[in-house]
Amino acid sequence: MSVWKLVKLNFGRNPAHFGEVGIGMEKTSDRVRSDALFSAWVSVYARLFGKNAVEELLQIFPSKEQPKLTPPFRISSTFIYRQVSDRTIYYLPRPLKFPINYPDDDLAFFKTYKKLNYLPLEIWQRWYQTEGFQESDREELIAQTTGKKAAGTFDYKKAFKINKVPKVAVDRVTRATNFYHTAFVQFEWEKNPAGLYFLIQLSPEGEKLVDKLKAALYLLGEEGLGGERSSGAGRFQVKWLELPETWQKVVDFSAGNHHALMSLFWDTPITTDFLNQASYDIQERGGWIAENQLRRKMVRMFSEGSVFLVPPQGKLVDVTPNGFNKYRIYRSGISLSLPIKAQDK
Repeated sequence: MSVWKLVKLNFGRNPAHFGEVGIGMEKTSDRVRSDALFSAWVSVYARLFGKNAVEELLQIFPSKEQPKLTPPFRISSTFIYRQVSDRTIYYLPRPLKFPINYPDDDLAFFKTYKKLNYLPLEIWQRWYQTEGFQESDREELIAQTTGKKAAGTFDYKKAFKINKVPKVAVDRVTRATNFYHTAFVQFEWEKNPAGLYFLIQLSPEGEKLVDKLKAALYLLGEEGLGGERSSGAGRFQVKWLELPETWQKVVDFSAGNHHALMSLFWDTPITTDFLNQASYDIQERGGWIAENQLRRKMVRMFSEGSVFLVPPQGKLVDVTPNGFNKYRIYRSGISLSLPIKAQDK
């Protein structure tokens, strides 16, 4: 029997820089994906509890060598939350299949619908676990398409701003200077405070690790998540919460016919049967080993919002560069998904 928790990361006035493959310093993501969160968390865990402790932790996750293991915990990617009056709006990735009752004649609003990468929990649950797509949703999307109104469904980007900060790099040898910009995401912290949250699903074995996991996450909050940490970016405060009632209904939903990813997902082998009726996007994941300036091996993963007939499981993937023998480096392809009702087409 697994236990779910909801973890909120409050950045307050602290900006953050979240890099992605294919974008430079002049751009930033508005959130952190599950593999990057896992890597940062485990890195701090190793510093707190030692090399042996982190090796013992990684050995109980499924991998190519030990595919049958049950992971002690699964985490989603981080997503935006926004406080509006006395309620919290949680945004989830829109599944890559149409909800039940979605109309065939959607030309009047299809482009607007496709731009809805994230949905408020209330709408996500209604579309994909209860009533499905409604006539009122159609009218709202058409109104947005024609510019008549901006409904709450489209308030996602009000939770943050992206700012570019000018910087100067000085060559240590020649003293030559190079001018560039670094992008930072600044979450709203005054009128309608916003931040990031993620879900964690703990197995009975994982529940025994909760105190250590919390300690490592609190330290990560003090040090910062993402890039530009030496400038104070990425620092956050942690709230480790029991799953709210609405969320409990979402994770306990039993009438689904598909499963939607809330994290990145990697596995091997991937069979044609597994991909039957699937709808998915692929995300390349790479990056650097900070202290050595070596590139980790690139790996391709299924991205959040991808939909499959059966719950994806996932494994850790070894991304250690060739010739690097100090220790092994892993990315997490361990998936976390939610059950949904969706059209088969």
